[in-house]
Amino acid sequence: MGALSHLRVLDLSRVLAGPWSGQILADLGAEVIKVERPGSGDDTRAWGPPFLKDAYGENTSEAAYYLSANRNKQSVTIDFTRPEGQALVRELACRSDILIENFKVGGLAAYGLDYASLKAINPKLIYCSITGFGQTGPYAKRAGYDFMIQGLGGLMSLTGQPEGAEGAGPVKVGVALTDILTGLYSTVAILAALAHRDQGGGGQHIDMALLDVQVACLANQAMNYLATGNAPKRLGNAHPNIVPYQDFPTADGDFILTVGNDGQFRKFAEVAGQPQWADDTRFATNTQRVANRAVLIPLIRQATVFKTTAEWVAQLERAGVPCGPINDLAQVFADPQVKARGLAIELPHALAGKVPQVASPIRLSETPVEYRHAPPLLGEHTLEVLQRVLGMDAQAVAAFKEAGVL
Repeated sequence: MGALSHLRVLDLSRVLAGPWSGQILADLGAEVIKVERPGSGDDTRAWGPPFLKDAYGENTSEAAYYLSANRNKQSVTIDFTRPEGQALVRELACRSDILIENFKVGGLAAYGLDYASLKAINPKLIYCSITGFGQTGPYAKRAGYDFMIQGLGGLMSLTGQPEGAEGAGPVKVGVALTDILTGLYSTVAILAALAHRDQGGGGQHIDMALLDVQVACLANQAMNYLATGNAPKRLGNAHPNIVPYQDFPTADGDFILTVGNDGQFRKFAEVAGQPQWADDTRFATNTQRVANRAVLIPLIRQATVFKTTAEWVAQLERAGVPCGPINDLAQVFADPQVKARGLAIELPHALAGKVPQVASPIRLSETPVEYRHAPPLLGEHTLEVLQRVLGMDAQAVAAFKEAGVL
């Protein structure tokens, strides 16, 4: 049994931040009921290509984007813009421990599905709202998407080539990182609220905002600014506080060198055939290396081009200096460590026979993650869930379907 197998989650969210949180809870054993719009469902079902291929190499209706965040869930289609649909969702909420939603602020109040309305009928419900800007503040009613928040929240001011360099300018992270981080923080908040409830407290409302998470995750860069009053600038792949800590060219490509202390720098200098660097007053300590970055980095680049990436990685690993290649995704999933950790898995799928998935990184010794079923087809579990959870008979469900509620 999964660690959260005693819990039921009602997932009214779509796209990524909310579904990501729901998938984490589902992987940990929770029963997650994903409520979707009849006929269309989660927006990301249509966010292709690419789409999952069937056994004949033809596209199915399942977009890869949707498949990334909805494993282990049950899909129920309910039109809760209609009173009958609202009543069904309220009944499901009465029988749930957690609800996740990412509608605009106040968007669910019109349907009687806001926190105040559901708390009145289920005071133990933990209700997690995920929005772009939170429930309060001058931007509260604005829509918020990951890319926009990466810019507004400062991340893109730190990402990209330095001013004056070729290709300089702001660059977003290559995945929707703010959404992912918001999903992770939401999961932490949900588990904290569960702990409070288990100690005798009731349910509560969780107010999660993409902007809040993005600013919080500026981490050391935020503190660099707050401590000095100087806004950090883009450094490409370089680190603002550590040198050398970036990519360097090799004879056949590039590699990453991440020297974390002075001892590692001395070992690197020896492998590079330049042991005098470690005794040079300009480079002997990290503080000095940061101050003399403009002198040291060109010297290192001149040295690294004479060996291949594989040679550098092998020699530096033997010396205990952290480094690595820059892999594309084909190389990532072919990497022996990635294979040994089982990070690529497959699950049976109704349309394609099987669907690839990226495994959860959570490793629990006593209650391991379970991969029970693939991301569901739209409405795949409507009949089963309404019969099992709400006690409806097949005729009642058929009548709702005929009326367009399901």
